[in-house]
Amino acid sequence: MAKVKIMETALRDSHQSLVATRMTTDEMLPILDSLDEIGYYAMEVWGGATFDSCLRFLNEDPWQRLRTIRSHIKNSKLQMLFRGQNILGYRHYADDVVEYFVQKSIANGIDIIRIFDALNDVRNLKTAINATKKEGGHVQAALSYTTGATFTEEYYVKYAKQLEEMGADSICIKDMAGLLKPYTAYSLVKALKENVKVPIQLHTHYTAGLASMTVLKAVEAGVDIIDTAMAPLAMGTSQPPTEPIVASLAGTEYDTGLSLEKLDKASKQFDALREKYLASGLLDPKVLKVDVNALLYQVPGGMLSNLVSQLKNAGKSDKLLEVLEEVPRVRADVGNPPLVTPSSQIVGTQAVMNVIAGERYKMVTKEFKGLVRGEYGKTPEPISEEIKKMVIGDEKQITCRPADNIKPELEKLKAECAQYVMQDEDVLSYALFDQVAVKFFEERKLTANGLDKNTDTENKITTV
Repeated sequence: MAKVKIMETALRDSHQSLVATRMTTDEMLPILDSLDEIGYYAMEVWGGATFDSCLRFLNEDPWQRLRTIRSHIKNSKLQMLFRGQNILGYRHYADDVVEYFVQKSIANGIDIIRIFDALNDVRNLKTAINATKKEGGHVQAALSYTTGATFTEEYYVKYAKQLEEMGADSICIKDMAGLLKPYTAYSLVKALKENVKVPIQLHTHYTAGLASMTVLKAVEAGVDIIDTAMAPLAMGTSQPPTEPIVASLAGTEYDTGLSLEKLDKASKQFDALREKYLASGLLDPKVLKVDVNALLYQVPGGMLSNLVSQLKNAGKSDKLLEVLEEVPRVRADVGNPPLVTPSSQIVGTQAVMNVIAGERYKMVTKEFKGLVRGEYGKTPEPISEEIKKMVIGDEKQITCRPADNIKPELEKLKAECAQYVMQDEDVLSYALFDQVAVKFFEERKLTANGLDKNTDTENKITTV
């Protein structure tokens, strides 16, 4: 019987999507043993925004979080999300930093690294893929899914073949904005299964209300692995819920083999967390509703909350509809990149600036210039000469792999943060989030010296 495997997202993407990645390691600890009993194929527990949030908001060492989870989870593979040459940050890093980060991620307990690039530029995946292979990890290469004239089934099949040739052990359809419709998913999975030999995994979000139907059609088409989230932290801008999908497939040729009783035990523990987040205001009921307009504007949930926040800070909350209408126009101007970190933030912020200024590209962010200049790689479609002239003037475009222009930087970074280092991994925390990491290192030193910290500051929830 063809079994469908489940990858559980509750410890990473689901709380990133619903509560701005604020679940603490202490909140996870009582549930880890119950999760380990379930028998998932894998659990996504690290990467994405968790690293930044641990340091910036939770006063936690992300590396210690990973080691703690690994010490409890023995029966499932651990997976992380990795932004190719961006690692978990917002710029491209030198190859030596990418390689060292991969090495340390696997050494600390990661089995599967899901590697993606916001522009679907394979050149930005090369170093991370090769490093993961070298360390004996499983390379899951992802297609950043979006829609538009360029993004045909043939486009994704061609990209998947390239990823397989580069050494991918499995391929993920990464539908970060919940745009993949059920029958499109059926056709795409069929096409991928016919053209590549490695397993196919589906990751989607519930934002537009399609996700469970999309997963079901993908399963019928032969998808090997699906991403789901425990029901208390599912739906809305998160993933489809694990338990109903397991129940739906039970007794069929796609039976996951997972026990609803064991799932229920863990689910009840997450229920208590959900109530806590609702009571504190950290879980806003707005992110739980279905928004079919996501199909029109193609704005992922996290990006939408950023836009709302930026407009609120500028006293322009009434301009949200205008900004949502401007996003697809800005995206088209810069070669229609899929909207996922960091391209989603770059395009979204520029759309906000265009609307607030009342004139397109009157003010332009450094990152937007970088995107047009080619600092993030090759966009799916070419950028017009008119837009280039407007945004970067006569500056020369980068046409090579952007990281080819970055000199090795690991030794320099080690020297810069030497006074703070208590473990090898600290240099990587510093490389990605320098000043945020330094603040964390200084607080850690005070704690190690037995000095009291301001607990009010430590426990305060800050929202982004």
